[in-house]
Amino acid sequence: MKQLPFADPGVPDHRSPARYLWWVARGQKRTLMGGMAFGILWMAAQAFIPAILGLAIDEGIAARDGERLLQWTAALFAVGVVQAIAGIMRHRFAVTNWLSAAYRTVQVVTRKSADLGATLPKHLATGEVVSVGAGDLSYVGNLMEISARFAGAIVAFVIVAAILLTQSTTLGLVVLIGVPVMLLCLGPMLRPLHKRQSAQREAVGELNSLGSDIVGGLRVLRGIGGEESFSRRYRSESQQVRQAGVRVAGIQSVLDAAQVLLPGIFVVLVVGLGAHFALRGDLSAGSLVAFYGYATFLVLPLRTATEFANQLMRGLVAAGRVVRVLELEPDITEPARSVRLPDGGDLVDPVSGIRARDGLLTAIVSAEPDSYAELADRLGRYDDLSEVRYGGVTLASATRADVRERILVSDTGSQLFTGTLRSELDPDGRRTDDEIMAAMRTASAEDVLVALTDGLDSEVEEKGRSFSGGQRQRLVLVRALLADPSVLVLVEPTSAVDAHTEARIADRLRAYRSGRSTVVLTASPLLLDRVDEVIFVASGRVVAAGKHRTLLDTEARYRRTVTRETEAEEALR
Repeated sequence: MKQLPFADPGVPDHRSPARYLWWVARGQKRTLMGGMAFGILWMAAQAFIPAILGLAIDEGIAARDGERLLQWTAALFAVGVVQAIAGIMRHRFAVTNWLSAAYRTVQVVTRKSADLGATLPKHLATGEVVSVGAGDLSYVGNLMEISARFAGAIVAFVIVAAILLTQSTTLGLVVLIGVPVMLLCLGPMLRPLHKRQSAQREAVGELNSLGSDIVGGLRVLRGIGGEESFSRRYRSESQQVRQAGVRVAGIQSVLDAAQVLLPGIFVVLVVGLGAHFALRGDLSAGSLVAFYGYATFLVLPLRTATEFANQLMRGLVAAGRVVRVLELEPDITEPARSVRLPDGGDLVDPVSGIRARDGLLTAIVSAEPDSYAELADRLGRYDDLSEVRYGGVTLASATRADVRERILVSDTGSQLFTGTLRSELDPDGRRTDDEIMAAMRTASAEDVLVALTDGLDSEVEEKGRSFSGGQRQRLVLVRALLADPSVLVLVEPTSAVDAHTEARIADRLRAYRSGRSTVVLTASPLLLDRVDEVIFVASGRVVAAGKHRTLLDTEARYRRTVTRETEAEEALR
């Protein structure tokens, strides 16, 4: 199957919006050149129609020469056929150019987002990135689409001006001078339009971010009765977007009116001059009809030129948003000279003193539960200052791809996406049904399939909204198990399930991950009682390590952390 032109976006030039648009155009230069060629042929064919029509009147009708009339009629038909074919091909290239530009933009933003990983939400809100895919891509596509028509408009203008100059120097000069003057008249409106479009785009991005926050936290909002408060805030933000849109529409309407008014004035001027010359005998009847046709036709290239200017402003605004994403750099930098990580070994954090021994199921309990995310980031090298070593090799000396292949961190923020359940659990399609079901059993998630009509082939809603919190958590655990990394780091993997389900997961996890390292950050006694070793961390440092029951008897702070008892309650007991 032939590869689509936007299949490989390459590396974009993101130093400025203009450079980004140039990069997009350069990447699809073949289809752009094809669209321009047919755009020129399409408009050039239209430009010759008034000339042929004028000659048919003068040499055929006025001269009463039927043969010449038939010849010019045949020529008019031939030009019409050329125009129709060129118009069809121009449109096909226009659609291809739109799709190429729009979806190349989607691809580069998506790839950059994936490359940034945890860095992205630190610098940009979710709604800002969503707005790129929801609106900005269409403006980039529109600019590439109109380029073919704009090229045709320029060539058609030159052709008409040349024809007019050969027939009437005065009318030719009127066209050559009048068209640029009209375009200059539209210039003062483009700068404020660009400014208002930028302000509207900012407002839309903020509104999308607020909408994403509301949807993501809808259950929490309902639980605390905060729906009305957020509803008022959303209405207020949406009104600001509406007002920004009205401001854009105000100047846009003036621009649209000018696109009709100025060419209309120009048509009246050209036709009036032509009629004056015809009355003086300087122009024939056919030439007068041709001049009227030229004047009417020139409305199309003139409007195309002003539309191009408008789309260029919108494209620059959209490209600016894309560049804002592309300019971000990951918090984690690649080493100048990378080292390959070993296939196995202990995972050691010198800062905290944590050592997860190779092939064992290790639990980490922190006296400060809020530090679990920080510890997981450090163990998985989501922190560029991490000094963690795997098999004696510092993670910072290896590439991110190598670290991600060896060490997988599955935290409480992991999400499910739209698609079949099978593709959600096994994105690479490497696992058999038996392997998937074995992981489902380990995560005690068999009950999820019972309610699904098509089993593993059932469709999953966005973020798995059709599942309960406990079901989503277990499905995320299944996905992590099927990835089968050398080291699996799980952050509170059973916090949303009941005690019986948690006990089953705890019993099965050790057997499933036998021979591979697994690190569980949790304070759940059910899990802690079944791991090979428990490491207790307080104030960012390891203070004790051993078996769960031994630490309960010997380490008071560990006992209070796990049982959630206060010192006073412990004294009474």
